[in-house]
Amino acid sequence: MNQEERQGVGDIYQESTKYRRHAMPVRLLEISSRPSMYKTYSNPVKVVTLPEAERQGGMGLWDALLSRRSERRYAEKPMDLKTLSQLLWAIQGVTASMGSYLLRTAPSAGALYPIETYLVVNRVEELDQGVYHFQVPNACLELLSPGDYSGRTAAAALDQPIAAKASVVFIWTACVNRSKWKYDERAYRYIYLDAGHLCENLYLACAAMGLGCCAIGAFYDEEVNEILKVDGKEEMAVYLSSVGPVG
Repeated sequence: MNQEERQGVGDIYQESTKYRRHAMPVRLLEISSRPSMYKTYSNPVKVVTLPEAERQGGMGLWDALLSRRSERRYAEKPMDLKTLSQLLWAIQGVTASMGSYLLRTAPSAGALYPIETYLVVNRVEELDQGVYHFQVPNACLELLSPGDYSGRTAAAALDQPIAAKASVVFIWTACVNRSKWKYDERAYRYIYLDAGHLCENLYLACAAMGLGCCAIGAFYDEEVNEILKVDGKEEMAVYLSSVGPVG
């Protein structure tokens, strides 16, 4: 078998999920079977209300685009809570409502928002170290697992030290059924696009605020899932990013 005939899993998936004119899948959506749009924890260790984010002023978009870079050198000093709140608003802040939909700063296919945001907090003023979940509707942080996770996170990120040196590591998971409810197997394409939208918003916000940011696509999937205590099937880690003051 030559190289052109050999197909990997990715090749088969790409071919199998193509949209073709005159052969589009017909799918009737049942509202009663729609998965929950938001994830909340019933018994977090603690809930932290975030300071209100600024929505005006700051660096202009073109300047932020010009200065955006992947930055791996971090000063090992704490980030303040208001700065963290600003970054969270930049990636998943609610900008409008439309019925039961909360529209946000980053786009999502079908406004289904399958991506959840978690944080491994290494050094943030007013926050204990630990693993947090960002609850979108109430703009708050839910502390899930207190303690120093910097070493485990760096190890899970293919032993990249930036995950330990950063003030915060953002971890994005996908609740896949939110997208599959409408898009079936093609949903995975949209999930990764959605994660990319969030990360680019984070990059631009960091550039505007003088912070370092570096996306991390290389990680041991199950080790990251274990840190978050997600099952890796219905909810799975898809993307990471380290953030901190530039060193």
